[in-house]
Amino acid sequence: MIYLDNNATTRVAPEVLDAMKPYLGEFFGNPSSAHTLGREMKRAIEHSREQVASLIGATDPGEIVFTSCGSESDNWAIRGVLATRPSSKHIVTTLVEHEAVRNLCRLLENDGYEVTWLDVDRNGELDLDSLRDALRPDTALVSTMLANNETGVLFPIEDIGRIVRENSDAVFHVDGVQAVGKVPIGLKNTAVDLFALSGHKFHAPQGIGALYIRRGISLSPLIIGGAQEEGRRAGTSAVPNIVGLGAACRLALEDDDHARIEQLRNLLEDEILKRIPNTRLNGVADRSKRLPNTSNISFEYVDGQNILLHLDQAGISVSTGSACHSTTHESSPTLRAMNVPFTAAQGSIRFSLGRYNTEAEIETTLSVLPEIVAKLAAMSPYEQLR
Repeated sequence: MIYLDNNATTRVAPEVLDAMKPYLGEFFGNPSSAHTLGREMKRAIEHSREQVASLIGATDPGEIVFTSCGSESDNWAIRGVLATRPSSKHIVTTLVEHEAVRNLCRLLENDGYEVTWLDVDRNGELDLDSLRDALRPDTALVSTMLANNETGVLFPIEDIGRIVRENSDAVFHVDGVQAVGKVPIGLKNTAVDLFALSGHKFHAPQGIGALYIRRGISLSPLIIGGAQEEGRRAGTSAVPNIVGLGAACRLALEDDDHARIEQLRNLLEDEILKRIPNTRLNGVADRSKRLPNTSNISFEYVDGQNILLHLDQAGISVSTGSACHSTTHESSPTLRAMNVPFTAAQGSIRFSLGRYNTEAEIETTLSVLPEIVAKLAAMSPYEQLR
């Protein structure tokens, strides 16, 4: 199998699995227990907390709180801030956020909150002047992603944070799920107050995430119960997964493979655009402004789901960038916000590479993809739209 869907999830690294194994057998105590076994589990948690803090450049490991996933982290950040600011009913976010943020903000609109939805341009980039204009005295929260999950476009969170600080008293939350482990992050040098991450995006297991909470930021708990995580997030800690997250952070720091992955991504992207007619890149052409592993390409007049199925039959895993609904045939909110034409949006494919991809796999993909697209284009009902 050739796996080119690493933005959806990643393989657990062997080094991560090795770190976890003792905590799936020999070390099984409850980290809240006072006995020797419990203390050993607690030490493992705190070591992992230090590893997470190191990867994202936090000032203090105590700013890291473990959660179950990125969606929980995002939900807690947003709801937790709003609970501490009951008189502030204004939120600023973007039209291209992940569903964990976008759908929650839609729900909050029904609960009486006013949300300002910032647009992006055709390249998927944010207009910082529109952010500045959106800020108000009653703005409780600004929530933006660091890297778009579909296009890989990076938002300048240092600049965004500075604008938020200079023009409001809002808390600044960043969904960093797609960026951690792929680009350098140094939160201590930014104005980011809350930062969400998820382990399964960079070779830790599914079911573990974290939320960075800058010292001094007040956040109401989302889960009520015991005193775990300094009373901030109740529930018995998932120690094996927490250890796995820490090991994945260590691996990301020690084994920087981003340059090689980017070279493979560039090869795939360049050759697709050169070899296959009616293709277009979705996202800014300047690769320094995108994740090094991600390429979203539209195959105009062809249905992306059909491309995915044919590639899957060839043993190649990708994802559709358009997420078209089978009945409404609407393209994704991200591509709509970028004003990608329907005939291109419905044929978009996201290729997302990882540390286990090889040049031979890219060459194999390039050898089968043109024939698949040509075959589907010849049968396409969208041909008449040309």
